Amino acid sequence: MRRLFPVTEETAAQAPGGGPEGQEAGGAAGAGAAPGPGGNREWSLAELAAAYAYPEPAPGAPRTWLRANMVSSLDGAAQHEGRSQPISSAADMRIFGTLRALADVVLVGAETVRQEGYRPARARAEFAGARKAAGQGPVPAIAIVTASLELDFTLPLFTSPLVPTLVLTGAAAAPDRVAAAEKAGARVLIAGAGMGVEPARAVQALADLGHTRLLTEGGPRLLGQLIAADVLDELCLTISPTLTAGSAQRIAGGPSVAVPHRFELASLLEEDGFLFSRYRRPQNSGIYRSA
Repeated sequence: MRRLFPVTEETAAQAPGGGPEGQEAGGAAGAGAAPGPGGNREWSLAELAAAYAYPEPAPGAPRTWLRANMVSSLDGAAQHEGRSQPISSAADMRIFGTLRALADVVLVGAETVRQEGYRPARARAEFAGARKAAGQGPVPAIAIVTASLELDFTLPLFTSPLVPTLVLTGAAAAPDRVAAAEKAGARVLIAGAGMGVEPARAVQALADLGHTRLLTEGGPRLLGQLIAADVLDELCLTISPTLTAGSAQRIAGGPSVAVPHRFELASLLEEDGFLFSRYRRPQNSGIYRSA
């Protein structure tokens, strides 16, 4: 089955069994999507793009919005045998692609680049018009967070991206590694006073390039750093109906925060037992930061 439960003032008070099946985000009845096999409703890419649209900034200067997209098993594992693919699904990957298509830049940790075999974002004809209308390039840039710059510069991420790959590092990074990254065609951004990257400075460095619709795909250590620095505005979390046991990481690692950050449920999509949740900062918390 496919259901989308948008959380509004009207629907939030409904019992789980009375959710607005067949509605788009925003509470309007869905239209134009044909039933799938067995009468299940098919969600178009346009509907997913509308459901996951970045919020409009307040009047004035551009504002940044950083969302994360992660997947977790029922028992809290963010990966199985080092990779997220075994606990993912076809629907999860469609939403993954939609979130990328909406973003200006994808922020990712160097270890995740190595483990997941990251490749450049690919152009999607279905989103080309919308990206052009929004003033975006053909694809989001991939921005790698790394202190050591120990990266394989022969990978397609550096040899054949449609837009240059960005590398975020600290001011104390090894000059020869910075030079190697630049020689490979990457644009190096300094976002920290020491070896590592400071999350708030990373967000600002990307905003300075005009990237205000930000997406991070982890990994867990990077997401933990973003949470600890309180720069995360939204979490898109896929809950996979799987159990893995073992010692896999959670979706966020690193030191804990002093006080848990409370987010609000914005929408919930279900397909074949997978739950696709979207949580945001509370609306009264000053959700946008100056870019």
